[in-house]
Amino acid sequence: MEQVASTGRPVQIIVTDGYDLKGFKGDTPVTFIRAEYNHVVLGDSAKITISPDGTAKYNFTSSFDFNPEGGITLDDLAHKPVFLTMTEVLPKEKKQKDEKTLVLGQAVVDLLPLLEGQSSFETMAPLHPVPGSLLETLRPGAKQCSLEVKVFVSEPLLTTAQILGGNLLKVTLEAAYSVPESFIPLGPLQNYMVGLQVPSIGEKDYPILFRNGTLKLGGEREPVPRPKKWPIANILAPGANNIPDAFIVGGPYEEEDGELNHPEDREFRNQAESVKKRIIWDLESRCYLDPHAVISFQKRIADCRFWPVEITRVPLVVVPKGKAAKIDKNEDESQLSFHGVAYVNMVPLLYPGVKRIRGAFHVYPYLDSTVHEKTKCLFSLFRDTGHNLVQNNKIGGIISPQSKPIISKNLREDKMQAASIKSQSSDTPLEAEPSVYHNPEGQQYVEAGTYLVLEIQLDKALVPKRMPEELAKRVKEMIPPRPPLTRRTGGAQKAVSDYHMQIKNISGAILDEYYTMFGKHVAKLGYELDSETLEEQKCQLNYELNCSGKYFAFKEQLKHAVVKIVREKYLKTTAFENQEELQKFISELYVFLVDQMHVALNQTMPDDVQGAVSRIYTSSEQLRLFAFEAEVNEKFDMAAVYYEERLVREPQNLDHWLDYGAFCLLTEDNIKAQECFRKALSLNQNHINSLLLCGVMAVLMENYEQAEIFFENATCLEPTNIVAWTLLGLYYEIQNNDIRMEMAFHEASKQLQARLMKQKSAATVNYFEEGVKMEPSLSPRGNTNGSATAGKEAPAGTGAALSILDEFLEESSKLHSESQEPILTVQAQDPNTSQKPSNMFLKEGPAKKEASKCDVSSALLNSIPYYGVSQTPPTIFMETIRFLMKVNAVQYVHRVLAHELLCPQGGPSCEYYLVLAQTHLLKKDFAKAEEYLHQAAQMDYLNPNVWGLKGHFCFLSGNHSEARECYERTISFVADASEMHFIFLRLGLIYLEEKEYEKAKKTYLQACKRSPSCLTWLGLGISCYRLEELTEAEDALSEANALNNHNAEVWAYLALVCLKAGRQLEAEQAYKYTVKLKLKDEALLAEIHMVQETVGFGNPSFCHPSS
Repeated sequence: MEQVASTGRPVQIIVTDGYDLKGFKGDTPVTFIRAEYNHVVLGDSAKITISPDGTAKYNFTSSFDFNPEGGITLDDLAHKPVFLTMTEVLPKEKKQKDEKTLVLGQAVVDLLPLLEGQSSFETMAPLHPVPGSLLETLRPGAKQCSLEVKVFVSEPLLTTAQILGGNLLKVTLEAAYSVPESFIPLGPLQNYMVGLQVPSIGEKDYPILFRNGTLKLGGEREPVPRPKKWPIANILAPGANNIPDAFIVGGPYEEEDGELNHPEDREFRNQAESVKKRIIWDLESRCYLDPHAVISFQKRIADCRFWPVEITRVPLVVVPKGKAAKIDKNEDESQLSFHGVAYVNMVPLLYPGVKRIRGAFHVYPYLDSTVHEKTKCLFSLFRDTGHNLVQNNKIGGIISPQSKPIISKNLREDKMQAASIKSQSSDTPLEAEPSVYHNPEGQQYVEAGTYLVLEIQLDKALVPKRMPEELAKRVKEMIPPRPPLTRRTGGAQKAVSDYHMQIKNISGAILDEYYTMFGKHVAKLGYELDSETLEEQKCQLNYELNCSGKYFAFKEQLKHAVVKIVREKYLKTTAFENQEELQKFISELYVFLVDQMHVALNQTMPDDVQGAVSRIYTSSEQLRLFAFEAEVNEKFDMAAVYYEERLVREPQNLDHWLDYGAFCLLTEDNIKAQECFRKALSLNQNHINSLLLCGVMAVLMENYEQAEIFFENATCLEPTNIVAWTLLGLYYEIQNNDIRMEMAFHEASKQLQARLMKQKSAATVNYFEEGVKMEPSLSPRGNTNGSATAGKEAPAGTGAALSILDEFLEESSKLHSESQEPILTVQAQDPNTSQKPSNMFLKEGPAKKEASKCDVSSALLNSIPYYGVSQTPPTIFMETIRFLMKVNAVQYVHRVLAHELLCPQGGPSCEYYLVLAQTHLLKKDFAKAEEYLHQAAQMDYLNPNVWGLKGHFCFLSGNHSEARECYERTISFVADASEMHFIFLRLGLIYLEEKEYEKAKKTYLQACKRSPSCLTWLGLGISCYRLEELTEAEDALSEANALNNHNAEVWAYLALVCLKAGRQLEAEQAYKYTVKLKLKDEALLAEIHMVQETVGFGNPSFCHPSS
């Protein structure tokens, strides 16, 4: 080795001190430090005696020249460290002329900080012992020998433009697993080599080479973490081979970016990486890319996508001393054997924010035509530049910068010209030409299943990703957060006094109502009213309050005061942890409210204690159900009233805004829908569904820049959200950005796979802990269908009627199974998704539209899947379809269905055809709907959703007998269909039309228990009336009236019941509202007139005395 001459910009390496040093002879050995870089000696330090405490002051300075035009370049600084070798000078023995030296250890200094813009840095470099050194025998727990080193340059080596625009590429080659059986460690020594090429400035490509792989027979896994090694030979100390603070950590196969990362590959990889032969490198090579090279690198990825990584085996050559190795090109090529290639998909490096890809890649035989077709590469790194490689293939040799092969523009042009001539002179395309180089050895890689595991990492992402803070700021600019409500002051005492005040006001209003109704009668009798008369007056008062809507107004008037008591006196502002705690609190609160009510009444009327009025509370979920029933009947005005009432009650509840926005999408009022979704987002700017819906509306309104902000922010806030990634991919598809579309779909697929694996693991644990466990069927609102109340308690006002009619449910269980557990699992909805059923419901057929007794709307099934035994798990596109169907964003559905059809994991499925049938039923295209329903039934005839939807189709077609069969088959399945509410309503209606009132009654009873509404109680009331069960009919109709006192049909049947019961006043009142609300059922109106004529009262227009 020669001493370097000092020219150019010097890089100084200063060794100041050594610590915890030991020598071979004595306690104060004499040592010196030798500095080497790029296999050139930079200099030796003075001979320094180590003190007894193990320290030494060297103060040794060496340097080498940095010259980007030639010599030491930035690329050399990236992957070549400085070696500091400590040598001990042994004492001279008698008759010894020259001093003897003994190498103790070697330290490594990584110069990478200079490529990060630093002009100086300090490091404590561990001194690694060489084999046989005294440093190897240090007692356990002793401190490791180390050298304090400073690196200094007069000015930063990188300009500002290079720091901002440049990049550092790191390629780590771990191993080749499952290599061919013909690879044996015996026989001639072989050099296992892997190489790839990195584009640089202009037309030049610089190769990255990994040599001297170690062939292992297998038997155990490679340990992780394990250190990465320098791609440099002839390092004296084994420990100095390891790159400081760089380790191979491995990871789950499913999280890799390459091939062989699917669940079905796990077994093969486990076997290959533990039992089969492998070649180990564990080398990391670095390459500095200046700004021009970064652009070229990025362009090459976009153009070629796949990059070839070649692998070959070359016999090691021992060159005799004093003789030059003269090897011609033909001899070079003949020495190449087992020439293979792996195709690495580099496109993920163009994804926003991605700096690293790691994975396993299959090795294929190197064939020119295949490599060119996949990578557009026209030359082989090993074959076309093989003379350079073989000449440097000496034992322990290394490729020097001067001998590094550079593929020039001329070679590329020659290759392209040859390929062009060949393709023109042949009748067949170029791709079909047989390869010039027959490669039977490379075919062994395919037969053995060989694959490379490598990692490619950049210091900075090629495509910057917007930070979550920036996205949140942009969303905040577009949709400012809603200001908080004005804080109301007041404590517990004020809350109680407000409650007293409301009690007094309500009691006064009730007294006024009582006086209006019975004031004259009471004045005549004085205090001679008996208990029976008082009871009758109380019933009439309750009836009037309910009918007039005053009861609801009183309840709303009192609610706020009760809420203030709960918050101010009981300090309850959070949800209860369990049902027992909730019941205990409700009991305690009820006792307190009743006591305070008595206090307030005694203050107002000390001599008269009033009885409590039964309350009928309509929950937010019930209002939502009523709105849904109205909108699928195309009574959009009524549906809007219900949605707006929910907003008035809880304006801070963003789910209410989302539901109203989905309703506006159904009515094609996109501007109002956008306002609703943005209102929801203003309440909580981190709410994922609000962000997604705002993005959907932005796409529909062609505000694409805003759409990207919304979708991207959703993926940042919840990276595991499958629908968010899929919608982002669909957006990029609209923008014709194929690379980012691929990125988003890949991420969505990865998250879906992770979720399925997690569910599979949980199912396995449950299986072994509890045996085969059947999951309860879930309703589309996320409630267990086994529960009689669908996961929620019935409203207080309906409790009495339900308790009276509970006995009928035991009988009805013989007809319909309600609480059995399903054999097959029905997937629940995403808990973050609004639990609204699909609005893809059918409207009444024209033949029966006027004859409907219950005004039952038509309904399609919700798009929640039912997994049959033969059906595959969902895809990312089907997950997105469900989300879009729930929010009525049907315009997106056909685009996603096209992806589902082409998806390798998707394709035509039962759910796919069900969605198509739903969309065509929405358009009233019955022919297409029937075709797709037929396809769905053929694919899974045990799916209850198929039969439920087919029942709706038959009902709308006027074929009620077949619809009845379909509905009965649907409810006979052990597992429920996704939406049973309208199936029960429609089946009950058919029973009423066919005068099977007992079956109708049992069917409506189940509907009332599951999800009570005005329509379910009305159907039950009609059934009981036709069975002459007037008391039960009146109870059911009263419940229906309490839930909706604007339904003319309810008033009509109440009038019939009162006429049959002989109650003239109530009959006339009910008839009056029937006429006022304009009952459209002429047959029912004629029936009322006939009964009125029969009993002689009920119509005020009659002229006989009884009226």
